[in-house]
Amino acid sequence: MMRKVTKAIFPVAGLGTRFLPATKSVPKEIMTLVDRPLVQYAIDEARAAGIKEFIFVTSRGKSALEDYFDHNPILEQELRKKGKTDLLDILKTTNMDSGAIAYIRQHKALGLGHAVWCARRLIGNEPFAVMLPDDVIAAEKPCLQQMVEAYAETGGNMVAAMEVPPEKASAYGVLDVADDMGSVVSARGMVEKPEPGTAPSNLAVIGRYILGPSVLRNLNKMKQGAGGEIQLTDAIAEDIESGTPVYGYRFRGQRFDCGSKAGFLQATVAFALAREDLRDDLNRYLGEVMQTSKAAE
Repeated sequence: MMRKVTKAIFPVAGLGTRFLPATKSVPKEIMTLVDRPLVQYAIDEARAAGIKEFIFVTSRGKSALEDYFDHNPILEQELRKKGKTDLLDILKTTNMDSGAIAYIRQHKALGLGHAVWCARRLIGNEPFAVMLPDDVIAAEKPCLQQMVEAYAETGGNMVAAMEVPPEKASAYGVLDVADDMGSVVSARGMVEKPEPGTAPSNLAVIGRYILGPSVLRNLNKMKQGAGGEIQLTDAIAEDIESGTPVYGYRFRGQRFDCGSKAGFLQATVAFALAREDLRDDLNRYLGEVMQTSKAAE
């Protein structure tokens, strides 16, 4: 019987240099998208998919991230005293139960594969998810929940995938598609950051994975890949060679690359426009900006 996916790894050890100077003192993962930190969107998505254990791979300077998930009795007491139950309810969604969350240090930045490998002892011999908080996905049904439901039918390993312009494929891990079944494709291989013009398809892997423990065993070999780093994509591709199927899942939703400034701004606008309490004012402002821009041309 296939085991349920109840553990998720969140690699958050990066320095966030593209957002300096903000990330000099604030971890990128708790920069706010509208009024919630990036990492909260990932946590909410994981909870909706049935994740019960949350494993963060961190580095020096991430203490604010750890504090974010802790209880704040003084703040809760003040909100309760003032009758602000709506804010109290929001605050409770940021709390983690004792034992539900763990932090592992990645002492050297050796790549995504190495970050995932750091959590191997907490995963054991179970399937697990990997979620990159930089990839924020707006979807009616959360992306990881879609994948968990598809995984229950396929088993193996599964990666979230989306079509990208061919000229941008070299920035991603790319699937070599063996069989296209619509929302699910089977892969004969995967290539991390292929040279321009050499990508086997334009179906790119983005930051959601459901993997078996065999991927962790592949990572034990510490093979260096693209950029001299230990690539998660290479460890997944090695599973294909040993006979374990790998599937790409075309999720339903819109992905925002919040690891870039442009993507972060686009996500901010999109998520704000989806909010009833912000939509009208923001629409009005954006209309004024467009009119001013046209008048200046």
